[in-house]
Amino acid sequence: MGSGLVERVDGWAGQGIEMTIGWRHRRRLERVGRMDQLEPPPGRSLWAAADPPPRAGGALEVLVDGGEALPRIAAALAGARSHVHIAGWHVTPEFGLTRDDRAGRLRDLLGELSERVEVRVLLWAGAPVRAFTPARAAVRGVRDELIRGTRVQCALDSHERPMHCHHEKLVIVDGEVAFVGGIDLTSLGGDRFDTSDHPMRGRLGWHDASSCVRGPAVGDVAAHFAARWREVTDDQVEDTPPPPAAAGGVELQVVRTVPERVYEFLPQGDFRIVEAYTRALRSARKLVYLESQFLWSPQVVDILASKLRAPPSDEFRIVVLLPARPNNGADTTRGQLGVLADADDGNARFLATTISARSGGLAGPLYVHAKIGIVDDAWLTVGSANLNEHSFFNDTEMNVVTCDPAVARETRLGLWAEHLERSVEEVSGEPARVVDELWRPIAGEQLERRRRGEPLTHRLLELPGVSRRSMALLGPVDGLFVDG
Repeated sequence: MGSGLVERVDGWAGQGIEMTIGWRHRRRLERVGRMDQLEPPPGRSLWAAADPPPRAGGALEVLVDGGEALPRIAAALAGARSHVHIAGWHVTPEFGLTRDDRAGRLRDLLGELSERVEVRVLLWAGAPVRAFTPARAAVRGVRDELIRGTRVQCALDSHERPMHCHHEKLVIVDGEVAFVGGIDLTSLGGDRFDTSDHPMRGRLGWHDASSCVRGPAVGDVAAHFAARWREVTDDQVEDTPPPPAAAGGVELQVVRTVPERVYEFLPQGDFRIVEAYTRALRSARKLVYLESQFLWSPQVVDILASKLRAPPSDEFRIVVLLPARPNNGADTTRGQLGVLADADDGNARFLATTISARSGGLAGPLYVHAKIGIVDDAWLTVGSANLNEHSFFNDTEMNVVTCDPAVARETRLGLWAEHLERSVEEVSGEPARVVDELWRPIAGEQLERRRRGEPLTHRLLELPGVSRRSMALLGPVDGLFVDG
């Protein structure tokens, strides 16, 4: 059988399995009355329907990379007056939120705080099988280390769908400020404390992002934590404050993924992250910019491919930033890049990229862990959700969304300046022009240098599209058993 025929058969089989996964998700959401979140009705609104609604009077700062976000979290924790609530996939007790030796470890900071304020930490209980990390025994060790000799309360949440986890990353201080994003307070897998220039530092660096939220939307983040805490511990979070007063002029909405039949407080689940992305991507006229650890989602790829086949404007561009080697699902992501490249059909509207760490003439691996979406500088989301079925249907996740053009544009320009190694002024032109004149030439040149075995001279690198399934059916089969 020729290689071309093998690829076609492979692709057909992969598409069939993806259709099966999609059918399962559709059936799931039909059974619990959530089809409006999977397929929101057409309309002009970019906001997700239902509760919680968009909240006026907010303030939002997108904190890019751990070097900016982690010290801000440390400062907020140090100023706590009544309580601190943390929900995470995993934490490392020895993790340093700053690189100031006087600040100490996360365990020490929380222990000291617990002497004067309530400190609650809610962690995923860990993987029940050894094929995944962190193991449940290891997480129990983390809990024991956090509570030993302190007044810290730490609960382990094992209310999960099989093969899935609690993936949100939340820090809430006094019910007045919330950090919602993708940065885990852990040293597992690499050094989260990275800066926007991403120098080589001897450990795998991470490009990541979080957000600092103030105003009434913080109440929605706090209420979600309180509901999970109550279900896991049977203890009510006492003296939950009313939603905070207005803190700015930005309208914000909290969206989440909670699978059905996991919690009694939300038996039908909540799938408004996929709804939010679906609404925004459908609306795109000029630009879709995505940063994600994974790009598996057939729903997202279908929308993007349709846009590429029938561009809504001459200026329409899609740019995605992904890790060069995701810790799993590389085959699935690369196959979807192939789908998008085929839909683009050589029109240069789609560009897939990654970034590396760089110090002078030396370049090394850098992990893209940020979860950011920007559409037309009119819609922005940041949070814990990747663009895959895990995050849309099976893990618990939380994102924050705004339709504030100034915040969306400022965030995009900051990210583009970082990745293109240019000033904000140099990247502030029309997005299509910047993509065509900076993104594509730089990324393409670096890809050619790598193919020739020459040293890289820039952080940005193009990711080539590949066949639908470069490793036979591994991607869709994994999706069928894990995400189906």
